[in-house]
Formats: sequence, structure tokens, C-alpha cells
Amino acid sequence: MDSPRGRVAVVTGASRGGGRGIALALGDAGATVYVSGRSTRGAPTTEGLPGTVEETAEAVTARGGRGIPVVCDHTADNQVAVLFARVHLEQGRLDLLVNNVWGGYERYESEAAFGVPFWQQPPRHWHGMFEAGLRAHLLASQHAAPLLVDQRRGLIVSTVAWDRGKYLGNLFYDVAKAAIVRLVFGMARELREHGVAVVAVAPGFMRTERVVAVVGEAPEFDWSQTESPEYVGRAVAALAADPNVLDKSGQVLAVGDLAREYGFVDVDGRQVPSFHLPDD
Repeated sequence: MDSPRGRVAVVTGASRGGGRGIALALGDAGATVYVSGRSTRGAPTTEGLPGTVEETAEAVTARGGRGIPVVCDHTADNQVAVLFARVHLEQGRLDLLVNNVWGGYERYESEAAFGVPFWQQPPRHWHGMFEAGLRAHLLASQHAAPLLVDQRRGLIVSTVAWDRGKYLGNLFYDVAKAAIVRLVFGMARELREHGVAVVAVAPGFMRTERVVAVVGEAPEFDWSQTESPEYVGRAVAALAADPNVLDKSGQVLAVGDLAREYGFVDVDGRQVPSFHLPDD
């Protein structure tokens, strides 16, 4: 295994949740991490949830890496262009892009609203998942690809909800996540000849700030089946350190499976198995 130490990474949607966990794990590995997102210190955060790009970047630096906060709305083409131009200007290279940004959960009135039939879903739910999800992954990848192609190596990762093709319970959500999987597959085909790998990484039920806020202190909730956001981070760090990662290009990789393959554990010492939805 190589080491991500000294590598340059961009992690989108890293104010909190899986993006923050990925940025922290890369900080542990000594990487320089551009932490991007909309939530910034001194301003209202997304839906009032805790976490800002500055806080994540500071934590990356405290872990041994170098965190660089960048306020960026990944639905705004010009802001994304400025982000990658800055990386090129300041670093002259890019080794890893992690597409984690996802606006698909925003403005859901309740847990029940997520699961109502597709004909009752408002159009803005579709826009959140496709504009601030799928399209945002594509846009960042379009800006990252030339930097990676120039050095003929590198890795693009998209985080995704996935369980071996099972239906995810919400039509908009299911189609958006399936589209990300297909996006990864197509980008991998086009970038393979340039030595650049593209994979989708599927975490399980993460204890993100949003999940904790929704579940609250419900005594009946079984937290034993959840994993920390740093578990997916350790998966990404392991992939970034794998000199043979091109062999996995185009695939969807479950975090629990990667934990067994690479030998890492979650922050509590458990090796949480890969996530599985109940059978229909």
C-alpha cells in the first residue's frame, strides 16, 4: 500500500456527515484536503445543522494533514470552476476527488414525506437530488478530470446509497443514486486509458448530524447497526493508498467489504459489516 501523505484531495460536501468523516480520515493520512461546502462560520448553516467547512478543515490539520476550507455551492458552475482553479494554482496537481455533496435530504418536512408514493413527491425533491446530487458529482468530476489526466494517475470517488440493486424506497432517491452508479461506470471507462480510477463507495447507516437530529433520543432505536462517518473515510483513505485501485475502477464498493479487504475498523474498534436492506 502507498500512503496518501502529501497527496492533494478535494472533498465536497464536507461540512458534516460522510464528507467530514472522509476529510478527517485523509487528515489522519497526512493529505492536503480542500474541504468544500456551503456552511461557513458566522453564517446560518444548512437547516441549522452543526458543522462548517472551517471546523472540518481545522480538524483535518489537527489530525496531521492540511485542511483548506472553501465555501462553495456545488450547484453554481462558476463557484465550482473557481474551486478547481484554486487547487491548480496553489498545488499544481490533484490526486483525489471525493464527490460527497448531496442536497437530496433538504426541506423534507418529516420522515414520512420521504417515503410517500412518487406521485405525491413535490418536484423540488427531484431537483435537490439531481441538481445538488447527481449533477454536482458530474460537474466537479469535469473540472477534476483534466488535472488527473495530465498526471496520468489519480482517483475519483462518489459516495452513494446502494445495496446490490435493491429498491431504495423512494423513487426519486432510487433513480438519483442509480444514476450516480452509472455515472461512475461511464467515467471509469473513459478515464481508464489515462490511468485514472473512478469508483462509487457505499457506506451503511451512518450516525451523521442529520440522522442524530432526526432520531433524537428515541430509546427504541438500535444504534448498534450504525457506523460513524469516519468508517467511510477510512475506506476512501485505503482506496487512495492502493496502488492497484485501477483494478476496481467502475465498481460500487461497500464500506464493510472494503473494511474486510483492507483490514481497517470503525472508530469504536468494530468492523461493521456491509449494509443490507431487508428482503422484499
